[in-house]
Amino acid sequence: MCAQQAPRKHKHSTDPSGNPKKPDLPGLVIVNYGKNMVVEDATGMLVNCVSRRNIGQIVCGDRVHWQETGENAGVITALLPRDTVLQRDTGNGTQRPLAANIDQLVIEAATEPALDSFLLDKYTVAAELAHAGAVIVINKADLLSAQDRQAIDVLLQEYRAIGYPCLYTSVLKNTGIDEFSAQLAGKTSILVGQSGVGKSSLVKRLLPDLDITTGRLSVASGQGKHTTTATTLYHLPCGGALIDSPGVRDFKLGSVESVRLGGGFREFHPFLGQCRFNDCLHRGEPGCAVTAALEQGRISKRRMQSYRLLLEMCL
Repeated sequence: MCAQQAPRKHKHSTDPSGNPKKPDLPGLVIVNYGKNMVVEDATGMLVNCVSRRNIGQIVCGDRVHWQETGENAGVITALLPRDTVLQRDTGNGTQRPLAANIDQLVIEAATEPALDSFLLDKYTVAAELAHAGAVIVINKADLLSAQDRQAIDVLLQEYRAIGYPCLYTSVLKNTGIDEFSAQLAGKTSILVGQSGVGKSSLVKRLLPDLDITTGRLSVASGQGKHTTTATTLYHLPCGGALIDSPGVRDFKLGSVESVRLGGGFREFHPFLGQCRFNDCLHRGEPGCAVTAALEQGRISKRRMQSYRLLLEMCL
């Protein structure tokens, strides 16, 4: 007769004080103030959290695990893997994450201030390098003269030809807003563009309950009016989310490895890897497939000029 083994007693996880350890809960970082963050739990409740050390830099849009430490308070215990991350230049030769898990950049421009095509190119390159899409929005369309509209149409055709959606909007005339909203539906987008192009007006039009949402964030965070100057994720009525960040006002592409820069130009993709030399920088080297595509009219001369300007900055 075999002796029966006594059943094992399962040990319950405890914290350093001997109290039962609270479970890790899933959350989404809605606002980042630096030391403190507002995390949204699975039910939509907002929780003011701090982060444990050595987790890494947490940004708006990050998915995390957190534990309760009190009423509407918690601690972030883990940073979950990111699908995408948008980096920004810190000005000292390094980069830091600006937002995570974004599907697309919404690049807003206007003729006041003057439309900068090189800046548009830098934004689309940033999107490609972050493995995100991009949408180009020309706001204040009601102020465009017929001549300006014609010139912008010619420019936008370059972007449409390589797959970037482009549209015109006017908050004042309420034109293009439904089309814009459709581009955002079901996606997490970050709004980028120069100051003065009307980003705040578009956000208010898309978010009719913006003041209520801002109030909830202020209460949850205890930061008061600082919520208006922090990178913030807003849920859209059409589905999806929009990240609005003051950090994109002075957004810079930052340093990129010269051999990676070509990957930031979508129209280069069919020709990359076909050059004679593996380290080809597409500056007219023998057997360059990208240069051949340029000569065949398959790549825009203006976009190639932007590539070479950016390449000079990388070298």
